[in-house]
Amino acid sequence: MKWQSLSGLVAGFVFGIGLSVSQMTNPEKVLAFLDVLGGWDPSLVLTMGGALLVASIGFRFVLKRGALFSEKLHLPTRRDIDSDLLAGAGLFGLGWGIAGYCPGPAIAAVAINPTESLVFILSMLVGALLKDAVWARRDQSGKALT
Repeated sequence: MKWQSLSGLVAGFVFGIGLSVSQMTNPEKVLAFLDVLGGWDPSLVLTMGGALLVASIGFRFVLKRGALFSEKLHLPTRRDIDSDLLAGAGLFGLGWGIAGYCPGPAIAAVAINPTESLVFILSMLVGALLKDAVWARRDQSGKALT
């Protein structure tokens, strides 16, 4: 097994444990956090704040040191905000607000609540395929679909 694959497996495992311990895999907990005008549960603020702190320290370290298991550090190059990005962010937010899952926690929740999380994951995959079909049609016509 390559070091790159092993490091990805370990990172994914640690990420999944963190999601489970923080209850990000519990849709009711997430929906209570998102319900700022009702029975708001602010406890996930600590989880997100802790994740932000760890990520900011980790990114500073990685940006100074460079890639560990690859020749090059692959970072996004686009910095613009376009309608595709806004539409994707909006759909992500709607899905998160309706289901209480986002992709990472849904995958981690397969071990806890397989039926519900697998329905979400399959729905997400169908949505991705539909998006690809719509964008391919849009790109063939040379303009956005209305």
